[in-house]
Formats: sequence, C-alpha cells, structure tokens
Amino acid sequence: MLRLPPLNWLRAFEASARALSFTAAAQELHMTQSAVSQQIKSLENALGRTLFFRRVRGLELTDEGRGYLPTVQAAFATLEEGTALLVGRNDPDVLELHANLSFAIFWLTPRLGRFMDAHPWVHLNVATSIWPQEKPSNSAAVEIVFGQGKWESRVGQRLTHDSVFPVCTPALGAQIQGVGDLLRQRLFDLPGTLQSWDAWLEACGDGAQLHKPPVHRASTWAVSLEWALQGLGVALAHETVANDLIACGRLVRPVPFAMPMKEAYYLIAPEGSHTNAAAKAFKQWLLQEMRP
Repeated sequence: MLRLPPLNWLRAFEASARALSFTAAAQELHMTQSAVSQQIKSLENALGRTLFFRRVRGLELTDEGRGYLPTVQAAFATLEEGTALLVGRNDPDVLELHANLSFAIFWLTPRLGRFMDAHPWVHLNVATSIWPQEKPSNSAAVEIVFGQGKWESRVGQRLTHDSVFPVCTPALGAQIQGVGDLLRQRLFDLPGTLQSWDAWLEACGDGAQLHKPPVHRASTWAVSLEWALQGLGVALAHETVANDLIACGRLVRPVPFAMPMKEAYYLIAPEGSHTNAAAKAFKQWLLQEMRP
C-alpha cells in the first residue's frame, strides 16, 4: 500500500494552493513562511512531482498541483464532516450556511423572515463571502456560490438565469434618455465578473462609437449598488441583486437593454446521511422560493 504524505504537508499544500502564497498560508496555519515552504518541498520530494512554480509575485500551480488539489480538498472535507458528526456539531436544528455576500444581502435577507416564521426551530449560522474560493465556513452544510458552475470536486444546482443591465436612482434616471446620456455619468462595475461595461456596450450596439468614461470598480455588488443608491452614478446589476430595489422604487433601469448573464448563483447541498434536518428544510424552502 502506498504510504500517504504527512497530514501537515497536505494542509500546507492546500492552504498555499488556495492563497497562491506561502506567506498567506503560513499566517493561516500559524507557522513561519520558511516552515510552510519546507513542508511543500518535502511533499514535492515525496511525490516526485513539482506542485508549484515559484514566481517573483507569488505562486502558480503546476498541472500536477492543479490536478492534485481537488483530491486533497475533498479528503479534508470528508475528515471535517466526519469529525463534526462525531463531536456533535451536526446539530439537527443548526443551519450551517455559507452564502455569497451579495446574494445574502439583496435576495436572502428580504425573504429570510418567511423561512424563520415557517421553521422557528432552525438556528442560523451564516458565513458570507464574495467569490467561491473564499471559505469562511468549512463546516457549511449548504452553500450558495456565484460563478459559472465549475468547481473542482463539487457539483452545484443552478438557481438563477439572470441578465445584466444598468441601474441608478430615479432622479439620475430622469436625466438619461439613451446610452449617450448614460455614458456621461460615472459608471460602476465589478472586476471579477465576465460581463463588463465594454461587453454590455458592445452587445447593446448604441454605444459602440461613443466615448466611455473611466469605470470605478468594487469587489462586490454590496458596494457598487450602494454607490448607485447614493446617486453617485450608474452600476451594472442583475435581477437577483436589483429586483427588490427596483420594485420598491429605490433604483430604476435608465435604459431597457439587458444582456444574458454568463454566471449564476448555485446551490451546493450534498445529499446523504450527513445532511441535517435544518439543511434539508432550508434547501426545500430555497428551491420553492426560487421557483419562477
């Protein structure tokens, strides 16, 4: 039987691969940077494979490292789940939910009272993040993530089919009669999404030859939409984060054109004996609420 590498080597590899930095991994694991680097070197020697390219500005996974990472992460997830079950963290009344930050603020929060009223026995433990690779809660039984549905070793159930469109306050919207007027405003966007202002303008067609002002970027819709709500300019948005704000009159769509969104929100909620009653209740409620 092949001898497995020591667990601490694998933990150092997994943390370094997520952060693409020995220094950040060392901070997470409460170790020195040199100790993490040495453990990675020991792991590479034991495997006979190079797992990282050492670059001047950080790390880059090799093909071997990229292929090995999902196996290591899945193994740690299994260990964490089994340990949580053993020590009693899998309380049937506790919902361990890891949700995308913007989804939690703009979609979940306005509807959460209905879930609480229908399931008063459920105790919430919610952790939020912006992007799928951020993992504030390793013990989450239910995850809601944003992306293209491609996560190594995990399968997601698509929840949304949104489109991308501009939004602003009603006062600012009254000044915008077309794309030309829109491009005289400040524009807000996110750096990590696939649909930018350039893509929207190209798809729209009307603004292809017009001068586009500099775009201000925020890491999450929680920030860019707040800028829009303050009347600072026009933000790109989508139904999941903007519909409730539009319905209550705080935001408007100054031009009607919308383009299909390549990304979506996905539910990751594994079935099986380790899924507790609170997670099952939330999943059933969520899918019912998301139904067209």
